[in-house]
Amino acid sequence: MKRFLSHPSRIALLLFFCLALSPLLSHAAENKTWVHEVRIGLLDHDTDNLWSGSSREAGVDVNAELIFTPKYELWHGRIRPNLGLSVNSQGDTSKVYAGGVWQFLWKNGFILDLGAGLAVHDGEIENPEAVDKKKLGSRILLHFAVELGYSLSAHSRVFLMSDHISNGYTADPNEGLDTVGIRYGYLF
Repeated sequence: MKRFLSHPSRIALLLFFCLALSPLLSHAAENKTWVHEVRIGLLDHDTDNLWSGSSREAGVDVNAELIFTPKYELWHGRIRPNLGLSVNSQGDTSKVYAGGVWQFLWKNGFILDLGAGLAVHDGEIENPEAVDKKKLGSRILLHFAVELGYSLSAHSRVFLMSDHISNGYTADPNEGLDTVGIRYGYLF
């Protein structure tokens, strides 16, 4: 199966995403409107020995995520909607994801985030000839994330992040894909 985005197209999409959002983020910062936080980072793509259990793909993912203002209180934390994009540097699987993030803040500045939602990817679904690619079984996948962070100041945060996409055994094959990395967050 052909990928719907080539490597140069992915880089162009990420640049377009960042450029298109910059005026909106500037407006949000001035007016305290719909964007709560912006996160950017670098993630190790298809990290071995996590949930998926194997690694076939390579490179680094450049990641950008928006966390929106509406919040819902739950279990001493807050749930907020999110939208993110991870673009792979080697032309392997890239994804766009959306869902929600539950965040718990400690008084000492530490942060725990748990995210869940759906992702759409441009990787392989079940191509037996693609031996160096993950076979993910479905174009739409479940997306789960865990982050541990620390507030550096009123607006700056750093996070260690891990996320996982798979079809949750709703299709065959279900190899799954994991990433681990570091992100910077700017809180409005």
